[in-house]
Amino acid sequence: MSTENTCFYCEKDHRLYDLMIEICPLEVSTLYLFKEQTYRGRCIVTYKGHVNELFELQEKELELYMKDVAKAATAMKKAFSPNKINYGAYSDKLPHLHFHLVPKYQDGPSWGSTFEMMPAKKVLLSDAEYSEIVDRIKQNL
Repeated sequence: MSTENTCFYCEKDHRLYDLMIEICPLEVSTLYLFKEQTYRGRCIVTYKGHVNELFELQEKELELYMKDVAKAATAMKKAFSPNKINYGAYSDKLPHLHFHLVPKYQDGPSWGSTFEMMPAKKVLLSDAEYSEIVDRIKQNL
């Protein structure tokens, strides 16, 4: 059995940075902007340690992680005024605790249903547009 860590959240290699842009570290997690921006402002809050489930965290770590999730969601709400933020914590194929924070807009994609993890028609932005989104989130943290 291999002891090699294949988790891109832990390795922080090209697999991670092909999909996301690091916004900043939080108390016990890291906040990333998801490059696919069908849902403007979509982010990921990734726990810093390699665990897969919320129940694997000690009580204090769980509290701090959920505070990080709430802090990021609050910043997204202030920055982009979505009608709702969806939270997704799946990690079926990537066993590392992370939450997708997906701003939903009443007249936008998937309103009233589950967001698409990887939409067929991807919305990718310019470096300047990514920077603007990152700056808006940081300003509201």
